[in-house]
Amino acid sequence: MKRICVFCGSSPGSQPEYVELAAQLGKELAKKNIGLVYGGGSVGMMGVLATSVVKNNGDVTGVITRQLFEMEVGFTQLSDLRIVESMHERKALMAELSDGFIALPGGFGTLDEMFEILTWSQLNIHRKPCGFLNVNGYYNKLIAFIDHMILENFVNPSCRELVQVDEHPARLLEKFYNYMPILSDKGEWARKLATVNKN
Repeated sequence: MKRICVFCGSSPGSQPEYVELAAQLGKELAKKNIGLVYGGGSVGMMGVLATSVVKNNGDVTGVITRQLFEMEVGFTQLSDLRIVESMHERKALMAELSDGFIALPGGFGTLDEMFEILTWSQLNIHRKPCGFLNVNGYYNKLIAFIDHMILENFVNPSCRELVQVDEHPARLLEKFYNYMPILSDKGEWARKLATVNKN
């Protein structure tokens, strides 16, 4: 595992544990010689995470849109900061560069990025591990809702294994190393459900 993409907020959040765990994850990535791919920001969780990796002599690749860069939120001190023209390009390049994906606490953008990458996994577009670093139970309700979607037959139960969750960076990374990709057949599952419902 050479690089892991981390999605996270441009805000530090309301609890000190959020930025503390972002810094801890950065240190853990550097310690394990895993490069960080992230959204290229210098503020909030993003800035803390990237700074931690750099301080611990790790490798960081930032990917940011020109619009955000011109708003002066880009981490200009990175040796590898890539400026793209759109959010679509940004997400595609981050996915291409990465061997796994972690969501730290964040807002709409973090969830948009993480659920797109989970959808790609569900469709077998990639077979890379995806996980939530569940700091202070931040994602408890979201994980419960994923289980609710499965219960209500909107997500194939086998896809629950696509979502790795842990409260500690080192343990989540260990789950990534031990991850065994599943081959999800969304079409076959949907056809079976349709047949059951028809009967």
